[in-house]
Amino acid sequence: MNDVHFKKIALIGIGLIGSSIAHAVKARGLADEVAISTRSPATLKRAGELGLGTSYHDRAVDAVRDADLVIVSVPVGASGAVAAEIAPGLKPGAIVSDVGSTKSSVVAQMAPHMPAEVHFIPGHPVAGTEHSGPDAGFATLFEGRWTILTPLPDADPAAVARLRAFWEAVGSKVEEMDAAHHDKVLAIVSHLPHIIAYNIVGTAEDLETVTESEVIKYSASGFRDFTRLAASDPVMWRDVCLHNKEAILEMLARFSEDLAYLQRAIRWGEGDKLFDLFTRTRAIRRSIIEAGQDTAEPDFGRHAAEQKPA
Repeated sequence: MNDVHFKKIALIGIGLIGSSIAHAVKARGLADEVAISTRSPATLKRAGELGLGTSYHDRAVDAVRDADLVIVSVPVGASGAVAAEIAPGLKPGAIVSDVGSTKSSVVAQMAPHMPAEVHFIPGHPVAGTEHSGPDAGFATLFEGRWTILTPLPDADPAAVARLRAFWEAVGSKVEEMDAAHHDKVLAIVSHLPHIIAYNIVGTAEDLETVTESEVIKYSASGFRDFTRLAASDPVMWRDVCLHNKEAILEMLARFSEDLAYLQRAIRWGEGDKLFDLFTRTRAIRRSIIEAGQDTAEPDFGRHAAEQKPA
């Protein structure tokens, strides 16, 4: 979409998502300038070595000056501090968004700091891998994936349309919903699976009757697939749990009830109940493949080549 172009984009945070945005912007010519800022001097230096931007700043407020689009890609717990820092440097008419996987908390943290003449439009690209850092990004990360925008009630329609066009230009399909609904949806499709994965891997580590070498040796039987999720950035997932607490606890309660039902069916040998559950869940898997959100290939349809920077 060549009509989507920004004179200057500022990326605050340059991990997997931020670096993938930088790669996609560069590959598609979506900006004249890309200013990058991150707290870590080593990470900022690495971003420069990778050529992810046109300027690099240790102070976020310097990166956002004169930027038409600012995308904050930091753990959600840091959103408020970043918003307070960049606010004095934001120019009137700038679009400010984020990529956090919790939205009500981000709105509560960032909105109070946003100048009235700035368009604050929270967002969440539902894409990623278990890798992190500036080396993890690649230009095609967002292709065929969904990005969810959660505009505030008084959001400017033209600004929302421009941000939507940006995400479409980097390959995303875009949908809008309110922040609370987003948080409930993501609690079941993302947050709960990661929490369960972390817990299963932790349980295996704590077992005394099964050795670590056996766990690793036979991991391809199913355990391996949980470890991909459980290898995700611990800072990000700590913050997700703390900042989407209510929705996650609700889904955990539902999951616990369903797990108890499954436990009873196994205990009492109720094969019909087990067969019914396993049949229904296969249908969900087929629907995900048909929707283009995965392939029927092994390893989640993800190949090593797709994990490297483009």
